Amino acid sequence: MGVTPTVSPQAAPAAGTRRAELLARLRRPELLRWSATASLLANVAIVVTGGAVRLTNSGLGCPTWPRCTDASLTPTKAAAIHGVIEFTNRQLTFVVGLLALITLVIAWVQHRERGLAVAGFAGIPAQAVLGGITVLTHLNPYAVAAHFLLSMAIIAVFALLWWRVSDHVHVPVAPAGRQLGRTAALVTAVTLALGTVVTGSGPHAGDLDADKKLHRIHLAPSSAAQLHADAVMVLIGVTIGIVALVYAVRAAGVLRRAALVAVVVELAQGIIGYTQYFLHVPAALVALHMFGACLVWLAALRVLFLVEPRAVRAAG
Repeated sequence: MGVTPTVSPQAAPAAGTRRAELLARLRRPELLRWSATASLLANVAIVVTGGAVRLTNSGLGCPTWPRCTDASLTPTKAAAIHGVIEFTNRQLTFVVGLLALITLVIAWVQHRERGLAVAGFAGIPAQAVLGGITVLTHLNPYAVAAHFLLSMAIIAVFALLWWRVSDHVHVPVAPAGRQLGRTAALVTAVTLALGTVVTGSGPHAGDLDADKKLHRIHLAPSSAAQLHADAVMVLIGVTIGIVALVYAVRAAGVLRRAALVAVVVELAQGIIGYTQYFLHVPAALVALHMFGACLVWLAALRVLFLVEPRAVRAAG
């Protein structure tokens, strides 16, 4: 003889109420801004920790992927501290991915900037796979460079997402101002790419493989550094041109401040770059230079977003 379970008539309404409360919380506009900020900062942080992996010669601390070794998912005693450093950096990918997923869910519920949220989230597993390829190719310098540049692309996506949901407005400026802003962003991207060539040809390419070989880009570090420095000079010149223009036409104060900040950050980054070169590339300055690269990129993007009307376009 079966027994029919009884369901309290209040159970379904209570569940519906909890769901409605959750959706109401997820629809809070500031929540998407906070999650986008967290994702942006996390991606900057993982660039710095990834640099620490390379600078401590821990790039092959876990010599395979997705496991740390052929026989273990986690580092073994044989891997020592290098395995711990590499494995810890791999685990940070899950933190970055979780933040990106949270951002995607909130954007989806709010029907806001779904495309950017999807792109940002998709970049995380792509970055993990590219990191695995980097390990499996024994730190091929071109794979290492692509790994860094993909991080810059992901940072740009989350920076634009944050910008669009933070009530920023377009600053009207002459067409020359818009073109200079776009040029500065493009030159910054080229400068970052050339910076990876300097790193790939220098002493901090990552780690020795099983054959005690350090994979490098076969260019003289001095030549690569000179080319990179030339790009930095072009970038500073373009940004100074932006400063001169926005002050000449008395553009909005927010744009003038953004242009000045960009020049200051670029000059500081240039000073660090020259210092590390003349001090024979000490690891601490290289790490600071990598963090500075993120700041230069964000400063250039801020100027671009201010002068580019499409940067504040609402996504339906």
